[in-house]
Amino acid sequence: MDWFFIGSHPSVGDRLVIDGEDAVHITKSLRMSVGEVITLCSPDKTEHKSMIESIDGEGVHVRICDDEECFHEPDVDVTLFFAMTKGDKPETVIQKSVELGVHAIVPVLTSRCVARPDKKSFEKKLARYQKIALQAAMQSRRGIVPQVGMLTELQEAARMLKDYDRSILFYEGGGAPLRELVGAQDKKIAVFIGPEGGFSGDEVQLLCDSGCDRATLGPRILRAETAPLAALTAIMLLSGNLE
Repeated sequence: MDWFFIGSHPSVGDRLVIDGEDAVHITKSLRMSVGEVITLCSPDKTEHKSMIESIDGEGVHVRICDDEECFHEPDVDVTLFFAMTKGDKPETVIQKSVELGVHAIVPVLTSRCVARPDKKSFEKKLARYQKIALQAAMQSRRGIVPQVGMLTELQEAARMLKDYDRSILFYEGGGAPLRELVGAQDKKIAVFIGPEGGFSGDEVQLLCDSGCDRATLGPRILRAETAPLAALTAIMLLSGNLE
């Protein structure tokens, strides 16, 4: 059943109008018609089964038929802090991370980042990144749309770690096996992945001093766009969210 996000929680029997890009997608791409059913997901992670009653110039008119809790969300909130990479690699990381269940994504600027967009150019990228996150959330039927944050200096990201139950730095220089770090008690996890050139020694020390545990993804060196996906998959598996 096709999946769309709405901004508030409606009640059974309520009638809504879907407009904008979602209406175009329903009518032009999906070619749906009156009587067909779609799912609308509200910010409180509730699925609303909705029937199309009419389609006109205002948009797609639907009636809420039934509500149920969305069970597609993992029970662990993982924020991915990934060092800014060049080209379209961030788009791939964002899309696949959302599919895997990431809660939020924070692009980070480190000393070895090749891509160093200024604020204005990054803001343009951010609009596209957030749209990619939305589309991935719709495709994978998430209960939320993960937010992509502004480009953040590593020092500022390190100061944010006090808000997490567990912070993990994936480092090619070695660390503990991930299964020794991820426990059932950890419901809010921060994950750090470096750029193409890796983290510098000083940056590793900064993150460790800020509370990060060093972890390994095995003996192979993964590309900057592969490592976040491997890390998220492993965390979801170890936390029981790929069962």
